[in-house]
Amino acid sequence: MNFSQRQADPRRHLVGIGFVILFHAAIVYALLTGLAKKVVDVVRAPIETKVIEEVKKPPPPPEIVVPPPPKLEAPPPPFIPPPEVQVATPPPVQQTITASTPTPPPVTTIAPTPPPAAPPAPAAPPAPASVAVVCPNYRSVLNDAGYPREAQRLNIEKGEAVIQFTVGANGEIKNIQTVRASHPAFARSSQRTVADFKCQGQGQDIVVQVPISYKLE
Repeated sequence: MNFSQRQADPRRHLVGIGFVILFHAAIVYALLTGLAKKVVDVVRAPIETKVIEEVKKPPPPPEIVVPPPPKLEAPPPPFIPPPEVQVATPPPVQQTITASTPTPPPVTTIAPTPPPAAPPAPAAPPAPASVAVVCPNYRSVLNDAGYPREAQRLNIEKGEAVIQFTVGANGEIKNIQTVRASHPAFARSSQRTVADFKCQGQGQDIVVQVPISYKLE
């Protein structure tokens, strides 16, 4: 028999309905006979409660304060009486009159102060070396330089300048300056020309002067 036929069986429904009717009848009987009152009385029985007190710890013992040790003071020094000092009275001074001859003060002579020595004269600077010895190519450099163009524009037909420079120990040229010049144009041109010299070192710095003359031809 399948499940649908089992559910449709009226006997099963009758059994369930009968069980429900019996259950309600039991409840009504209990109410009528006082069973429910006994149950309520049991529930209403007094509930015994106990209060547990908290265990308190004993207080700590009081601290013992130790008094500070007494201060020991040094005993006062014993009293020593001062010694008795007897002061002898000096004998009276007899007044005497003595004659003294005053001594004349010594005669002092003041010698004249010598004049200060004159400072030594400064050493004369060494004479400039010859440019022909130190710079053998100076003539060819002067010929290649020619007449200054600035002087030509100013219509200056001639001029001159004296240039001084230093030749180092290795032959380098430094400290080029103009001693004198008839016009600044000749001074500037001469300094540029001297810078092209090829000089020979002499083992030390040597000062060289070279006169340069210009003439427009």
